[in-house]
Amino acid sequence: MITRVKSGRYKLIETKKNTKILYLDNHTYAWVEPIHIGEMLVVSHKVHVTDCVLSVGDYCVYDVDDEPTLSDQLHLELNVGDGAWQGYLLLSGLPDSRHKRARIIPTQEVISGNPRFKNRRDVPHNVRAASVSAP
Repeated sequence: MITRVKSGRYKLIETKKNTKILYLDNHTYAWVEPIHIGEMLVVSHKVHVTDCVLSVGDYCVYDVDDEPTLSDQLHLELNVGDGAWQGYLLLSGLPDSRHKRARIIPTQEVISGNPRFKNRRDVPHNVRAASVSAP
């Protein structure tokens, strides 16, 4: 079963110190890659000065359970332009005030716009599915 948990607009920027910042609606996360751990999102409450905008678009968060071709995890998908979506697995969900950090893993699994899931009411269909490299 695929359930859309939330959706909205995102913006991914980079600061002058080469830190990536992901804005999901009114939530702010630093996108960091500690050595030997991998990519993580960390809750951020500070104001970040944009050096460059990497990407802007729509996002969806899905909860996936018992789908044969998908991992049973929360999936974050970012529309990266021209109808292409990049998928990420959120192993412990999105960070929040209680759990300030969460792993984020790029994946080839894409739900949004994927013809395989076109009959699901929680899945956007007006774009084509295509995965791209992680930001």
